Amino acid sequence: MAHEKREIEEHSGGSNLMHWIGRLIAVAVILAITSFLTPGFTIVGLWSFLLAAVVIIVIDYLVESFMGVDASPFGKGLKGFIIAAIIIYLTQFLVPNMRVSIMGSILAAIVIGILDAVFPGRAM
Repeated sequence: MAHEKREIEEHSGGSNLMHWIGRLIAVAVILAITSFLTPGFTIVGLWSFLLAAVVIIVIDYLVESFMGVDASPFGKGLKGFIIAAIIIYLTQFLVPNMRVSIMGSILAAIVIGILDAVFPGRAM
């Protein structure tokens, strides 16, 4: 019984890692699409996309953990949308080659919300 439980935990740990890697790739792709479509939202360079994805995932996780709020643009209505726009805006201060205006963060939250609905899984 204990052996089976440990085996299940080991397998779930591996799938959990794959979940986070998949989420990282999905967020980076969504950020690339958003950067292309959104005025006032610019990220230049592959490493900047990946770093921005990591920063967004970490901030999103912290917001959900400490505040209990789903920070996806359409996760909790207006509150989730505003938090997503703030996360996008704040990320530019931690990621080189990323520039976001206030209006760009609002538009990016809309685009990310739409792309989040289209892509499987959750981006933010």
